[in-house]
Amino acid sequence: MTLVIKPVVRIAPNNQVFDLPVIVGIEEGLFARAGLDVSFSASHADRERDSAEKPILSRLKEQLFECGSADSYNVCEWASIDRLERGQRGGSIAALRAAVAAQAILTFDERLQTPRDMADVPVVVQELTGSHYTTLQMLESAVGREHVNIVNGGLPQMRWAGLKSGAYRAVTVMEPFISLGLKEGAHIIASSFYRGGEVVAPELTPEQRKAYYDAENQAVDLINADFYKYAHHVTAHAKDALKPNELLRAFVRYKHVDYYDPALFGRAYDWMKARGMTEGQSQHAALVVG
Repeated sequence: MTLVIKPVVRIAPNNQVFDLPVIVGIEEGLFARAGLDVSFSASHADRERDSAEKPILSRLKEQLFECGSADSYNVCEWASIDRLERGQRGGSIAALRAAVAAQAILTFDERLQTPRDMADVPVVVQELTGSHYTTLQMLESAVGREHVNIVNGGLPQMRWAGLKSGAYRAVTVMEPFISLGLKEGAHIIASSFYRGGEVVAPELTPEQRKAYYDAENQAVDLINADFYKYAHHVTAHAKDALKPNELLRAFVRYKHVDYYDPALFGRAYDWMKARGMTEGQSQHAALVVG
């Protein structure tokens, strides 16, 4: 009998709302059936120990990728560009991730109702992540770039806790904290949907990437067929404050991954460059898998 050794793919954890297709793919055996040995290289609980003070490449998922303990992770589109430019390991953006999620600016302050009310008002985000980039995009056209006031506040559960305690006036968060905020009486000032980039190590072959994304797409189909069968993975991030059936469908959806169009990459890169958020290196096109 011949022993078949499956290629090993280790994933650095992101927030569960973004990792749900990977979680389901592992749970339902889809990656195994595709001939891959896929697992997370750390737990989601491990990731929750990241702090706002850590340098961006010292956060868990970036660190695991940089040191070679993970072969891939997903992060917002703009951050995927930033991390690859900052990092030393090398890699590429192989695809746009399966999670299409919203970031929303939440507040309990009745004086803040629309983006135009946010001139010079501090908005707490996690710096250089989706909450940061989308907040700039939600507010710049409403109040002007010079009146957008960004404050770094760490992971989403920390931002939500600060809003609820009254320490913060407005925060930007994604699910499950949008649903939790609305449940507890906060309201939305603005929201924006966005995708993320799937960062992959150069060691993953095209055949392995295809098998991985084919299995992930099957997981997306299962999620879309019965969302609330899997919603508990997302609400776990909010501990016991939100039940799975209280997670709203309005602020996250899942679709098959899309390979990253270089033209889309170029627009994202130019937007970042105009704001001093990239190194502006001429070899940036090499970040996209062809």
